[in-house]
Amino acid sequence: MSLQVRIDPGSGFCFGVVYAVQMAESFLEASSYLYCLGDIVHNEAEVQRLIDKGLRIIDHDKLNHLRDEAVLIRAHGEPPSTYRTALANNLTLIDASCPVVLKLQNRIKSSYDRGNSIFIFGKATHAEVLGLVGQTQHNAVVFESLEELLKHPLPQHITIYSQTTQSAEKFYQLRQSLVKMGFSIDAHDTICRQVSNRDQSLHHFATQHDQVVFVAGSKSSNGRTLYEVCKSANTNSHFVSEPQAIQVEWFGANQTVGICGATSTPMWLMQKVRDVLISL
Repeated sequence: MSLQVRIDPGSGFCFGVVYAVQMAESFLEASSYLYCLGDIVHNEAEVQRLIDKGLRIIDHDKLNHLRDEAVLIRAHGEPPSTYRTALANNLTLIDASCPVVLKLQNRIKSSYDRGNSIFIFGKATHAEVLGLVGQTQHNAVVFESLEELLKHPLPQHITIYSQTTQSAEKFYQLRQSLVKMGFSIDAHDTICRQVSNRDQSLHHFATQHDQVVFVAGSKSSNGRTLYEVCKSANTNSHFVSEPQAIQVEWFGANQTVGICGATSTPMWLMQKVRDVLISL
């Protein structure tokens, strides 16, 4: 088929994920296993690679019964209750919480302690958001859209923070809509710029190719957000979580194909996708 294939040089792990993975690999070089609270990254292939090295994924229920072990805290961060459990169970925490997330946790806690009602623009079940809500003794309101927010009784003055991987464009659209409705808004743009700045670069990258293959884990919130950016720029964009998902009928002879991915997508996985495309 002779496809011309190029990987987006700006795609791949953000620095927070790089830090967490490096900490896990470093520990596993000296030990046969390491517990990790939740998937270290929202990418099934990368998780499996580390499991093969000795990483053991556990949930909070398992953590509650674990004693005298080392446990990795992933980049998403954790609520205060996790640290209390670790102290009670004599657990050694290897804390790989992203500095951007930790800063956001501190801002939300300080705001809540000042008496503000906290509203968080994000996904309620996302690991990062669970950690953020924990800073408010679980009193924060989490919402993904204006419609969802309006279902709650709202004060005249609304304090809003954002999950770090949300769309900056949607955040400001939300703020503008609330202002037009007459609310006083204290909107804290707490979106990670290493994530949000990819919107424009990915949009440009997608327009430069006949076809786009976006690689991300099925659980990746950031992946879904960035894929929509690609799709809006190039309708011939395809979401895959593994090379085996590629379908030959997507492509025509001599087409240009761009490969890109989420902040949780390892470069080695995009390279595997490239190898499959070159072989078509």
